[in-house]
Amino acid sequence: MEDGTFKSPGYCEGTVDDYDVRQWDTREDCEVRQILDRVADKWSLLVIALLDCQSLRFTELRREIDGVSQRMLSVTLRHLERDGLVTRTVHPVVPPRVDYALTPLGRTLHQTIKALVTWTEEHQQEIAQARADYDTRREMMDV
Repeated sequence: MEDGTFKSPGYCEGTVDDYDVRQWDTREDCEVRQILDRVADKWSLLVIALLDCQSLRFTELRREIDGVSQRMLSVTLRHLERDGLVTRTVHPVVPPRVDYALTPLGRTLHQTIKALVTWTEEHQQEIAQARADYDTRREMMDV
């Protein structure tokens, strides 16, 4: 096998013991990349965060997530359900009622998201200062 090639088109090495950023392959058939793309998009993050404490109906989620379209929320929920992160419960009432909730797997992901939010809150001033410094340097270069 040629140096730098993978064993098969969809092959991605494990992430636990041999963490290597190069395994986040950009090819569409890399499972690690697909999962990261799914769980790290802004709508998925918001849905997972909102479902942490309670199950919610579709309309409640849509009302809570500013800017999400009905179609985008539907697609996001469908993907999260397919990945085993969210459950969808249809109640046999008129009109039909559908609730969404995190699965145990989804709750473990929420803990990771919470850690990322905590890190962001702790370092937001440093990031704001770095942005201001960068903008000042760029302005000086443009003069």
